[in-house]
Amino acid sequence: MPLSPLDIHNKEFSRAFRGYDEDEVDDFLERVIQDYEALIRQNKELEAQIEALNERLRHFENLEESLSKAILVAQETAEEVKANARKEAQLIIKEAEKNADRIVAEALNRSRKIAQEIEDVQRNAAIFRARFRSLLQAQLEMLDSADWEWFDRETKDLTSVESNL
Repeated sequence: MPLSPLDIHNKEFSRAFRGYDEDEVDDFLERVIQDYEALIRQNKELEAQIEALNERLRHFENLEESLSKAILVAQETAEEVKANARKEAQLIIKEAEKNADRIVAEALNRSRKIAQEIEDVQRNAAIFRARFRSLLQAQLEMLDSADWEWFDRETKDLTSVESNL
């Protein structure tokens, strides 16, 4: 069992003829030296462990700092990506609205042209019907005219002449 400071302090040496018993003092000092050397070795080992642990602590602190910075950069990047996505979405929406407006305008123009063409066809059909009706009426009038009666008489006369021949 190692000596404690109290053991060293309370140690009493027995007296010999000329003072302390040298062998006893030497044995005690040898024990003190051994314990002291053991304590020094243990202290050095503990200091080495403390240094290693401090080094690991510095490493982990650096790692923590790096991770914190990386997290901040990632958050900033995420915010930038979100902002860019919002801007791009707005641009896409605006472009889609422009395209929709253009498509609607083109459709309206086409429907107006088709409506105009329908009106033109209806007008032309009405004109054609009126002209055709006029032509038919003129032909009917011509059929009902006296000139056909003359033609009928002449044709009958020729037919009778031919039958006589």
